[in-house]
Amino acid sequence: MKHPFENIPPLRRRSLFLILLAGTLLIMLVMNSVGGPLNTQAAPYGIVSFEFAATQEKAQAMIASWGAEGRVRAAFIQGMDFLFPLAYASAISLGCVMAGSVLAGRKWPLAAAGSRLAWGIWLAAGLDYIENIVLTAILLGAGADGWAMVAAVCAAVKFGLIFFGMAYALYGWVIHLAVPGPAR
Repeated sequence: MKHPFENIPPLRRRSLFLILLAGTLLIMLVMNSVGGPLNTQAAPYGIVSFEFAATQEKAQAMIASWGAEGRVRAAFIQGMDFLFPLAYASAISLGCVMAGSVLAGRKWPLAAAGSRLAWGIWLAAGLDYIENIVLTAILLGAGADGWAMVAAVCAAVKFGLIFFGMAYALYGWVIHLAVPGPAR
C-alpha cells in the first residue's frame, strides 16, 4: 500500500525531511536536558528505564527514586512525548520513503521496503502513544497490575521498528551518496 509521503514531489522531500529532522532533534534535546536528573540507581537510563520497567514494583521504585522534583520532570517528559512521536515518525517515515525512491531508481534490492517501513514507523508512533498513556497513569498512581508490562512491550516493538526504519533510511542515504543514480 502506498504511503502518503510518496505523494510529496521528490524535489520537496529533502527540505521537508530536514525540517522534520530539526524538529525531532529539538524535542529530543529538550526531553534529554529535562530528563537528566531522572538517571538514578533504580532508573539508570531515566525515562527509558521507566518505559522498560515491566513490573509495577520496578516502576514504583523508579518513581520513588526520582523524588517530588523528578516526578514533575517525568510528567513534563511524558507530556512532551505526546508531541515527539509526530515529529520522529514523520521524519523517519519520510526518510524511508526517500530511501525507497533512491533504491528503486537504481533498481536495488529492498526498494519496496521503504513504503512498508514508513507505515511501520507510524505503527511505532501509535505504540508510543499507548505506552505514554500507560506510563502517565502509572506516574499518577492510577496504574494497574500488568500496565508496566504493556508499556514495556509497546516500547520494545516501537524501538525495534524505529531501529529498522532508521537503518533503512541510512542505507538509502549511503546508496544515494555512493552509487550514481539515473540522470535527471
